[in-house]
Amino acid sequence: MAAKIHLGSRIGMGCWAIGGHFWSGETPVGYSGADDRESVKTIHAAWDGGVRLFDTSAVYGAGHSEELLGEALSGRSEAVIVSKFGHSFDPASRQMTGSRFDPEYVRWSVGESLRRLGRDGIDVMLLHLNDLSIEHAEPAFEVLEQLVRAGDIRSYGWSTDFPSSVQAFADRSGFSTVQHSMNVFFDAPSMCKAAYNNGLAQLTRSPLAMGVLTGKFSDGRTVPPDDVRSVPADWQVYFEASRARSELTEQIDAIRDLLTAGGRTLGQGALCWLLSKGGNIHPIPGAKTPSRLSRTPRPWNLGRCRRP
Repeated sequence: MAAKIHLGSRIGMGCWAIGGHFWSGETPVGYSGADDRESVKTIHAAWDGGVRLFDTSAVYGAGHSEELLGEALSGRSEAVIVSKFGHSFDPASRQMTGSRFDPEYVRWSVGESLRRLGRDGIDVMLLHLNDLSIEHAEPAFEVLEQLVRAGDIRSYGWSTDFPSSVQAFADRSGFSTVQHSMNVFFDAPSMCKAAYNNGLAQLTRSPLAMGVLTGKFSDGRTVPPDDVRSVPADWQVYFEASRARSELTEQIDAIRDLLTAGGRTLGQGALCWLLSKGGNIHPIPGAKTPSRLSRTPRPWNLGRCRRP
C-alpha cells in the first residue's frame, strides 16, 4: 500500500546526537562530543547532500536539538521535520522530569516545539513513549488529530516497537508514521508488515546500531562516561561496559564482505540493507560532523545500494 505521507528523502538525519548532553538524574541520556557550530555545519552538509528529512525530539538536549535544527533550516520550507513529545524536562538543568502525555501537555509541548523550530507547522509529530498502553495513548492522539485540523501539524504517529500499538491507530487519517528500531542485527518483520499494510512511513532508528555498524568500535575503544552508550540500560543493547558488545563485532566480521561489496563502507552497506526492505523505509542515522555524512549513501544517488 502506498504511504500516506512523502517524507522528502529516503535517508534522513537523526538529530539526537547534536542535542548534546541531557540527564535523567545522574544518568546521561545524550551523546558526548557535540559542538553547536559543527552541528549546524552538519545539518547544512546533509541538506547540500540531498537530505530533506530531519528527525528530532523535544527532549533531545532538553530542547537544544530543536533549537539548532530551527536555526540551521531557517527559510528552508522544503525540509520535512519529524519531532516527538512525551518526555518532560527542565531546560535549565537539562534534566528529564518524567513522562507526560495528558491532552493539556500535548498541546503545550507541540506549541513549544513549533517555537523552538521556528516553524508554522511540523510535518510529523510522534508520541515518544515506546510502551505506553493503547488506552493511555488514545487521548493524546485525539489531541493530535485536532492539531492536524488546526494546521499546527501535518500528521502524527508513534515511536514504538510494538506492532499492536501501531495497529490500534493506523486507520486514523492523520496517523502517517511509525518510528521503530531496525538494523542488520535486529530485523522487524512484524512491524514492517503492519506499516506496509496500513500505508505508514517507517523511520528506522538505530540504523547503524548507535555506531557499532560503522565498524569504528570493533577495535575495543570505549565511549566516554557522559555518553548514553555507556549506560547499562535495558533498551541499550549495543554496548556493554562502554564498549561495543563482542557478539555484535563478531557478527560484523561474519558479514563484512557482504556489506562492503561493490566498494561500500560498512555503514553504507548497513543502510542499503534497510533501503532494500521497502520503499516506505527511511533510515535516520545520526551525525555530529560533516565528515560522518560522507560515509552514508547520498539520498539523490543510491547507486551504492545496487548489487555489484
